[in-house]
Amino acid sequence: MFYKDERLALFIDGSNLYAAAKALGFDIDYKLLRQEFERRGKLVRAFYYTALLENDEYSPIRPLVDWLHYNGYSMVTKPAKEFTDASGRRKIKGNMDIDLAVNAMELAPRLDHAVLFSGDGDFRPLVEALQRMGVRVSVVSSIRTQPAMIADELRRQADNFIELDALRDVIGRPPRENREPNETSVQA
Repeated sequence: MFYKDERLALFIDGSNLYAAAKALGFDIDYKLLRQEFERRGKLVRAFYYTALLENDEYSPIRPLVDWLHYNGYSMVTKPAKEFTDASGRRKIKGNMDIDLAVNAMELAPRLDHAVLFSGDGDFRPLVEALQRMGVRVSVVSSIRTQPAMIADELRRQADNFIELDALRDVIGRPPRENREPNETSVQA
């Protein structure tokens, strides 16, 4: 699937990848993810896309965003929009699809292989356009979840489909033990 001399870029739809990994029951170790794809080819860029709640005092994703930025990921963020739907529920919207598509098209002339971490069927036209430009496209998502996290049309359009669960041992974080602090785990 990958050739050592090919120039590749990662395009990570943060919320989509998080949802797929959570549905599979593991957390992504982003340092290992980057190392894995550096091993597979010449990594030109690793983009991570996410919307941030700007009005919260503390956003739970902020430490991840800061860590990724400091550790070589190109962060693409924008404020999430908060609204109340017709039934009175608080909803958050932060679509990064256009940002991802624009970056992929801009970088395409300098790539041999694009790796899209998303199962969103809206990306099928992007994959098709990249392929017309001579870029091979791998899509990373999951068909092992119920329901499948990848749209069938996206999986069929991609040159390669990589099952996220198959990467678990390579890019997954070891599970944390959930236990109460005790004398041996608390330091003075």
